[in-house]
Amino acid sequence: MPPKILIVDDEKPIAEILQYNLEKEGFQVIVAYDGEEALKLAELEKPALIILDIMLPKRDGYTICRELRQLMNVPIVMLTAKDMEMDKVYGLEVGADDYVTKPFSAREVTARVRAILRRSQGKEPEQNVPMQVINYGSLTLDQNEFQAYKEGKPIELTKREFSLLLYMAVRPNHVFARDHLLDQVWGYDYIGDERTVDVTIRRLREKVEHNPSKPVYIHTKRGVGYYFKWR
Repeated sequence: MPPKILIVDDEKPIAEILQYNLEKEGFQVIVAYDGEEALKLAELEKPALIILDIMLPKRDGYTICRELRQLMNVPIVMLTAKDMEMDKVYGLEVGADDYVTKPFSAREVTARVRAILRRSQGKEPEQNVPMQVINYGSLTLDQNEFQAYKEGKPIELTKREFSLLLYMAVRPNHVFARDHLLDQVWGYDYIGDERTVDVTIRRLREKVEHNPSKPVYIHTKRGVGYYFKWR
């Protein structure tokens, strides 16, 4: 079965254009025109990816994104008419995997959907690392389950967050530049900027570290990038 995409946008012309182009590329497409309908359809239909507008009636896209994150670990691409960095950063902070600024080309959205689905379906970079379960003190990474644990309790990470954590953790003490992490974790065809890495690192620290302001595992090398420290 082709992947199922849920489009959430109250502007019917935009939703119809996206639906037409995605169906032309072979995807199944379902559409919701407000946030409450989106939550119901997401639970019912279990889409492979959600395209979510920020400006929605009843409940905005940020709120819906947070609630979707509590329900499922589906990739989310946010649509925004606001070309402001803080809007994009906030979208990433509440759990979005990518964002597209209106006006956009349907071809661009389709390309991003394909790129995200390739990685979310298990085609993450360098998954041939021989270790399947890795223990670092109170932190455990299970590659089979795609799940992290802190002191034995599951940590709710998005697939992108887990992929970034895993990529650094299997190469401890190696400093990675932001552009390198974008290439290796997000993929060479990702169109976002390096700020995306900073936001994801901040979210990881909040979830993985006991004290995010004094991290034990995820460190910054000023002017260079980030690294996972062990021993």
